Amino acid sequence: MQLSIAIPSANCSYLEMLSHLHCRPATLLTFSKSFQIYRRTKFPSSMASISTVSTEKAASSNQDQPTQKTHLPLQVSPPVPASISAQFQDYYILVRCCVGLSKFDSSFRFFVLVCWHSLKWLNLVAKRLEKFKTTIFTQMSMLAIKHGAINLGQGFPNFDGPEFVKEAAIQAIKDGKNQYARGYGVPDLNSAVAARFKKDTGLVVDPEKEVTVTSGCTEAIAATMLGLINPGDEVILFAPFYDSYEATLSMVGAKITSITLRPPDFSVPIDELKSAISKNTRAILINTPHNPTGKMFSREELEIIASLCVENDVLVFTDEVYDKLAFEADHICMASLPGMYERTVTLNSLGKTFSLTGWKIGWAIAPPHLTWGVRQAHSFLTFATSTPMQWAAAAALQAPDSYYEELKRDYMAKKAILVEGLKSVGFKVYPSSGTYFVVVDHTPFGLENDIAFCEYLIKEVGVVAIPTSVFYLNPEDGKNLVRFTFCKDEETLRSAVERMKEKLIRR
Repeated sequence: MQLSIAIPSANCSYLEMLSHLHCRPATLLTFSKSFQIYRRTKFPSSMASISTVSTEKAASSNQDQPTQKTHLPLQVSPPVPASISAQFQDYYILVRCCVGLSKFDSSFRFFVLVCWHSLKWLNLVAKRLEKFKTTIFTQMSMLAIKHGAINLGQGFPNFDGPEFVKEAAIQAIKDGKNQYARGYGVPDLNSAVAARFKKDTGLVVDPEKEVTVTSGCTEAIAATMLGLINPGDEVILFAPFYDSYEATLSMVGAKITSITLRPPDFSVPIDELKSAISKNTRAILINTPHNPTGKMFSREELEIIASLCVENDVLVFTDEVYDKLAFEADHICMASLPGMYERTVTLNSLGKTFSLTGWKIGWAIAPPHLTWGVRQAHSFLTFATSTPMQWAAAAALQAPDSYYEELKRDYMAKKAILVEGLKSVGFKVYPSSGTYFVVVDHTPFGLENDIAFCEYLIKEVGVVAIPTSVFYLNPEDGKNLVRFTFCKDEETLRSAVERMKEKLIRR
């Protein structure tokens, strides 16, 4: 069978590709995955078998002559254009080799065509983002829906926020507060953030010059990185870390240095940090209370980090979205330590404390010389955040102390249900002093790594957890750990524990 479909040249344009295939880019990705499966099953030895493809003359055509093998004119490794990224080079070689074959089935010809086009499309992704995939939270939540699993993976509550905050949002909408807000926040919210910060830390900040309202803390993180970090600047992270840190720093072009926090207590390896920090370090990014481990940085650890930052003229970015979910010790804000406010950007949000994660209201607090950079980036990211939700957030931040006390009691009860349940199932559970997460060692159940375990847990047990290897620069560091969340109602937590007791078997 001769090749009847013309393979496009390597220089075909994106529009030519689409017009030739008559399908959408998303379809190309689907076919690409199918192609990879086809390759593994049909051509298990991949390049080796393709590079020695032969045709045998049928013996029946001439019984007196020996069977002849005619090798097709294929290169073992066709030259790969420099524009093809490293992770796609094998893919490129396979497709280009297949183009030279004169005999293969029609479905394979079709996959060659589709995958060649798909390869071209995938290569349009900016190199700084090539390594990043759909976030693990999205992947696991989609699997939860597909398999009817209880989602103890993604950190969003399955219960609603307080009525007085929702009513404030409704009232703001009815009052016509629905147009663009001032770029750095409606005045009432800026003032409310400053007032809460003073109450929590004792620091007085100017709401007009030192508070910037953003679309969630994730945008505050992005605006801070984009506004204050230059390409090539070194930023130190503590692994495991919230996945947006690495992605945002990659977009900035920063050099990322990772210091690994290890179980059982995930303490900061001070000597390693001292060796890592230098005059080339631009900033350290801290998350306390810490996602995913639940660790709270101790005063001693924060003071050592602070002294190193002062000594080496390093900035500190602190993600403190779980500051009101500190169970076993008081939260310490890095900016409140002596000499640190002038070099610190404090990042926070409404969602975790008020169970309103979908509102995406966050903020950054920093001295004017740092706020300027944050606001410059924010202006060209989102410019402004939802106006009625900002007015409601201002009302939320005026909640009495009793609200936070009840919140902590409620979460401590939920935590107890999950932690005791996980221990009874057979997990090794590590201490969690803050956040609404707990990390466990899954190895008693015999799966090779965290991803394999989480897939088994979803498909066979019906419970979702998050594999922690995605939170490390070196995934091997997290392969034995998975994260569960307890920001769910008590019935859901008990149901998840019961499923694990019934179906998880230690090996």
